Amino acid sequence: MPELPEVETSVQAIQEFANQNIESIEIYNPNLRWKVDCNAFKNLSGLKVSKIDRRAKYILFHLNQSQILIHLGMTGTLRIAKKESNFYKKHDHVEFIFQTGKLIFNDPRRFGSMHFITEPSKHFLLEKLGPEPLSEEFNAEYLFQKIKKSLSPIKNSLMNQHNVVGIGNIYANEILFDAKIRPTRKSKTITKKEHNKIAASTKKILKVAIKAGGTTLKDFYQPDGNKGYFKIDLAVYDRANEKCINCKKELIKRIIQSQRATFYCRKCQI
Repeated sequence: MPELPEVETSVQAIQEFANQNIESIEIYNPNLRWKVDCNAFKNLSGLKVSKIDRRAKYILFHLNQSQILIHLGMTGTLRIAKKESNFYKKHDHVEFIFQTGKLIFNDPRRFGSMHFITEPSKHFLLEKLGPEPLSEEFNAEYLFQKIKKSLSPIKNSLMNQHNVVGIGNIYANEILFDAKIRPTRKSKTITKKEHNKIAASTKKILKVAIKAGGTTLKDFYQPDGNKGYFKIDLAVYDRANEKCINCKKELIKRIIQSQRATFYCRKCQI
């Protein structure tokens, strides 16, 4: 599933459509995770997209007094195409036709979704989200106060979108390796000093990943068709039984936590 860096990369790549009018919206298959409100979307023709930004793992098109919310789900991607192009790919579900081109939503597994909303703070996908990890609000003291009594493993706490948004399995593994914290430790055992390390590593890893264009494993591609290249910098994720790049001795261990793969070094992460 695309995480914060992949979604941020997508938002940056489609900025050419900000301050453009939507000429029309073509919905070929409304049956996504939640059915697309076809009538609401067709009424958006002619409206100007004043801004395109991100909240957590969601993309927001800001219109006059409303928004279009796009969730890429597990396999969803946005693709930029020429306006006159008739090229169709299997699983192309929605097309936004702008003045200078098309933006096409493709999703093979249809776990993504698209919503017309008027009050983002009250929408069920947005209303209970935690702070952005790259914001000033997210810091060591905030994280300590939020999870100091939690019995959940620290990796689960980082992936909990009520605590902090945008961190999924890949980056939770990378953040905790960088901070030298074992992902299985109960959150309440993390010291204030270790919270400083986690907060710093979170900002560091996500910034590097955004700069690299996100991580391409199986499904993620940028809207311009390029792959994300953070995979070449992955220190621990998907490196089971390979030597740790830090200590050069211990082999990376793979376990399952909450049905997700976890990777860590038994020597470096305590």
